[in-house]
Amino acid sequence: MLFKSTNIQEQLYKAKRQYSEEQIINEVYLLLRESAREDEKILKKIAGKSNRVENNFDFDLLETDRIFHIDQIKDICINYRLRFLDSKYFKGEIPDETIGKIKLLEEKHNMEIEGFKIVAPSKLFKLADKDDPLLFAPIGNGYFYLIDKWGNDLHSLRRILVWPFKNIINLTLLVILISFLTTLVVPNGLFSKSSSQMEFMIIFFFMFKSIAAVVIFYGFALGKNFNPAIWNSKYFNA
Repeated sequence: MLFKSTNIQEQLYKAKRQYSEEQIINEVYLLLRESAREDEKILKKIAGKSNRVENNFDFDLLETDRIFHIDQIKDICINYRLRFLDSKYFKGEIPDETIGKIKLLEEKHNMEIEGFKIVAPSKLFKLADKDDPLLFAPIGNGYFYLIDKWGNDLHSLRRILVWPFKNIINLTLLVILISFLTTLVVPNGLFSKSSSQMEFMIIFFFMFKSIAAVVIFYGFALGKNFNPAIWNSKYFNA
């Protein structure tokens, strides 16, 4: 096989190495040991100030390599154009094996897990498919616990294919490259008897404007946006 499929869980672990493992563990430990957290949570619910869900896991029973900060998840979503949304928006099927892992985790921690979040391609929040979803449960303070991964790995070229949608600079560079290559295939002397650098620049400028117009029209017509703007958006046309 020429290109190996991309396992998004492995990429998530790679992103995690950029952060201090000791710092993550200490922060989560202190978070789960904070005695006043439950009182504050109840007061916020009564006042209607927050609807965040924070699961009170037993820290000693957690696998620390499965704990990820929201920034790490965000990086992966932006690089691979994925969404990180509440499980209620997920339209695919949750495997029986994953449900079994949730039940086992609830039994070990003597609690009922709430506020599930899923990382998956946009289409899985609209159409049923099977491309590499990751199921998380919130711990609190921006940390999430990875419960399970199922389905197929992402296409090995996905990160390259979605690279132009990461930001406006990447998209502009792609349009420039396509315009340059398109200009090169225009036959010499098509518009005049002799070729010149000025003629090449005029054709290139025309190609750039044409391709840029198509890209802009496509973006506005379909309501598309760049990866950093959609990674946690619940709207399909984003």
